Amino acid sequence: MTPLLSIKNLQIKFNERGQHATAVKNISFNVMPGELLAIVGESGSGKSITALSILRLLPTTATVTGQIIFNKHTPIDILQLPGNKIAGIRGNEIAMIFQEPMTSLNPVFTCGYQVMEVIRVHQQVNKTIAREKTIELFKQVQLPNPEEILNRYPHEISGGQKQRVMIAMAMSCSPSLLIADEPTTALDVTVQKTILELIKSLQQQNNMAVIFITHDLGVVADIADKIVVMYKGEIAEQGDARKILLSPQHPYSKALIACRPAGKQKGTRLPVVSDFLVTQPSFNETTENIVTTNKNLANDKPKTNILEVKNLTVSFPAKKNFFGKPTRYFNAVDNVSFAIQQGDIVGLVGESGCGKTTLGRCILQLIKPSAGNIILDGRDITAMKPATLRHIRKDLQIVFQDPFGSLNPRISIGEAILEPLKVHAITANNKQRKEKVMELLQKVSLETSHYNRYPHQFSGGQRQRICIARALALNPSFLIFDESVSALDVSVQAQVLNLLNDLKAEFGFTSIFISHDLSVVHYICNRIIVMNKGAIEEEGMADDIYFNPKREYTKKLLEAIPGKSLLKF
Repeated sequence: MTPLLSIKNLQIKFNERGQHATAVKNISFNVMPGELLAIVGESGSGKSITALSILRLLPTTATVTGQIIFNKHTPIDILQLPGNKIAGIRGNEIAMIFQEPMTSLNPVFTCGYQVMEVIRVHQQVNKTIAREKTIELFKQVQLPNPEEILNRYPHEISGGQKQRVMIAMAMSCSPSLLIADEPTTALDVTVQKTILELIKSLQQQNNMAVIFITHDLGVVADIADKIVVMYKGEIAEQGDARKILLSPQHPYSKALIACRPAGKQKGTRLPVVSDFLVTQPSFNETTENIVTTNKNLANDKPKTNILEVKNLTVSFPAKKNFFGKPTRYFNAVDNVSFAIQQGDIVGLVGESGCGKTTLGRCILQLIKPSAGNIILDGRDITAMKPATLRHIRKDLQIVFQDPFGSLNPRISIGEAILEPLKVHAITANNKQRKEKVMELLQKVSLETSHYNRYPHQFSGGQRQRICIARALALNPSFLIFDESVSALDVSVQAQVLNLLNDLKAEFGFTSIFISHDLSVVHYICNRIIVMNKGAIEEEGMADDIYFNPKREYTKKLLEAIPGKSLLKF
């Protein structure tokens, strides 16, 4: 069979300020008709650059050599096509789903209008036919109430629904090849599962080839026919998906599978990529021989409650009358009660919209509750005056999901960590504060020479370490981690989770770990609270919830964990 797409000796170089950097180094692979090929690798491995080169979407600073042969009717080299010819292939013969649907969709046009526009441009049909086709596509991608979604703007629908609109747009011209670039990275595990199933079913129904780009081998374990593993711009290995997953040959492929927290013993060190790429690995691939660096969190025996949440409710206006007064309210957090004992790491799990982040921010008093009490160290912080609350804020810290958005791009990371020390007058002078910052940088595995660097000079994992150092600067008694590892590569996620285990053993802080991924929460936490629609669905010890869930909702979250089949190999 003739390949639908052949990439031969592809090399991509960038020229930035006179400096030449090679992003992709002489790679070759084929995509057959009707095949789902997964390109897997960490950020910076060259996988997205490769995908963008197929549609000639790279910036003018890029120099691309090699061949990209597209063989729908007659073989053509995409790199040699004139500009007016490639426009007829983009979206029509080869479509692409980008990672972030909110930035891919135009916020000033309705979802329906944007899909209809693609149909009218490529298929030369009138508005009525385009509308009918759009509704049919919305049904095909299983959007609820397609006629309503047609008239909604992107901000009025959920993340999973936005991604479905993007899939509908990509499918609108029945492409021969669909490129999906990290389409599920920021989604809940349950939504991720439905999107993966949807892409696989559309591929089979339309005999369409798919290039699926991801950083997590687990995500594509159940859907890929072939896998290409990329590392530092090169192909580490490629071949049949099951063969690579069952018996990976390259150390990097082994690392991507091993560093996932699912199935790992609590409190043990997660393997990272460097463990596999050194000459003599420090990591034994049998999980029972992983070096234990921390005490098992499940055996902690805390004695006193550091936090008590009693009958907490947070309401937001759901509907207003003509005069702007609320007539109906929506309970984002609905009569929630629980206690956290000293030394606990409690996982707060649930899908987007379940109220977990609202609850976390309410505990920090960034959002005021509508009813209920929050008792911290025996003091009701909901009844405190602002001046008193400001004084104890140093005991409550948070690490947000997006580290880049959490850091001021105009000040160095050293100053960012030093700032809270200055605000709360910790230590006598700036010299001592700077020494403390240097110490914290070393504790989070960064170098003291990084003090004067700016956030954009660091990777995502390094920026998250900086945010953790800033949160620890005031030696808080209570920390909240809000989806702090969900957007990271699996290998970087393993590094951050190892770091949290080390810091927990050293500082002994109590924390809430908010996530939608039960495998991560089970690994790092000793207790789990499952939230659904603003209320607590189930709570208990981490092992009990993970291995013996009682509620159907919890079972659904567990079933949606990507790559569970990897644990069976």
